[in-house]
Amino acid sequence: MKDLLSPKDIVGSGLCIGCGSCVAQARLADAHMEFDAYGQLKPVGPSAWFRHDSEAFTRTCPFSPDARNEDQLAATLFPAPAHRDAALGSFQTAYVGYVAEEEFRMQGSSGGMVTWVAMELLRKGLIDGVAHVVATQDPQRDGRYFRYRISRTEAEINEGAKSRYYPIEMSEILNTIREVPGRYAVVGIPCFIKAVQLLRQEDPIIRERIQFTLGLFCGHMKSARFVESFAWQMKVPIQEVERVEYRQKLPDRPANWYNAKLTLRDGSSADRDWWNLADGDWGAGFYMNPACNFCDDVVAETSDISFGDAWVEPYSSDGRGTNVVVVRSPLVEQLVESAIREGRLHLETVDAKFVEQTQAAGFRQRREGLAYRLTWRRRGVRPRKRVAPDSKTQTRQRKLIYRMRNFITQGSHKVFRLARVLRKPQLYLGWARAVASIYHGLAYHQGSFGEMRKRFEGLRKA
Repeated sequence: MKDLLSPKDIVGSGLCIGCGSCVAQARLADAHMEFDAYGQLKPVGPSAWFRHDSEAFTRTCPFSPDARNEDQLAATLFPAPAHRDAALGSFQTAYVGYVAEEEFRMQGSSGGMVTWVAMELLRKGLIDGVAHVVATQDPQRDGRYFRYRISRTEAEINEGAKSRYYPIEMSEILNTIREVPGRYAVVGIPCFIKAVQLLRQEDPIIRERIQFTLGLFCGHMKSARFVESFAWQMKVPIQEVERVEYRQKLPDRPANWYNAKLTLRDGSSADRDWWNLADGDWGAGFYMNPACNFCDDVVAETSDISFGDAWVEPYSSDGRGTNVVVVRSPLVEQLVESAIREGRLHLETVDAKFVEQTQAAGFRQRREGLAYRLTWRRRGVRPRKRVAPDSKTQTRQRKLIYRMRNFITQGSHKVFRLARVLRKPQLYLGWARAVASIYHGLAYHQGSFGEMRKRFEGLRKA
């Protein structure tokens, strides 16, 4: 018999990604999602619910070891795929390219494909609304910079363009979908799409109304503290920040040269390249949700179509942005192929290996790194993943990198919290520069002390 789980079990084990599916399923007026002390969203509600173990929760939490995994879900969702790949899962066709209708490409973080597909589904009359992430109108009053919303017009869908590396939860929009008849598409990261698919199996209304799922390739979920760190390093008061742009598009620069921009209430703005931020190296794992350490899906394998950035040359140097796209639904494939023939999409077919290469670092973290992390001693619920525990095939240097990344993840939450309470940003920033420099030397220069020192000096002067 399976061990039944409660939300408390998952949260206490560090496996809660904060998707809010448990809150939506509970349908309790006083169950909701709140930011914890580290800026991560977590479920909150009556003790009787929060501690109650149940079959429904055990089957539908995306990080429950007894929920169906991505392979099992895909076997039902896509029973006759053209291709089956260990990295990409089941799929029909993979592409690289961009939306030829230029406004989509320039408005998005990469090639504009996510917004284009969402809008095309609406234009074709296949859906009545899109559940996606948009910026809040008044973040200081709302208490967060981004949240899910259902958009029902082309103009509203356009407001969801660009990447948001911020904690998001789905409880409100899932309840809206349950309450308001219609056909919906949901845009989300891999674990959120998995949560939707698990809920669709349990809830016939959700199954009927969510007609399409659009997945986003994912490295990891950041905490809300990432925005506050931007503000500290750009020397602007966080309470004055009105809008956050994580990846300001600068066509004359390579796409992988991220530039973050903060817009203040008075209309002024500040920006800085990620590489010059103390915590701007994505691979180091600053502010990562602990649950991300136990995810093995990089490309949203249970979605009808998923999108990522083409992080290989010559595409990564093209500042206009380029997508890699994996199509799994035959119906969505027809829409894409038709638009290619009409010249509306500039896409070329690629094989699974090409897509995997564009996300090479993510697959190392989610496969090789995960295999190693599964051998570590831990308390609470033990994840059950498609990757087998393994501590023998990695080199000593790779193990050091994974250990250092985990140290940075845990430390960034704790040190930032302390600096925030004491109102001493330099306490955190000095620590972040030091650990980022060590990580830099380990990950890129075989542990060279000289490179670590050079990186530290560069960050200190930035």
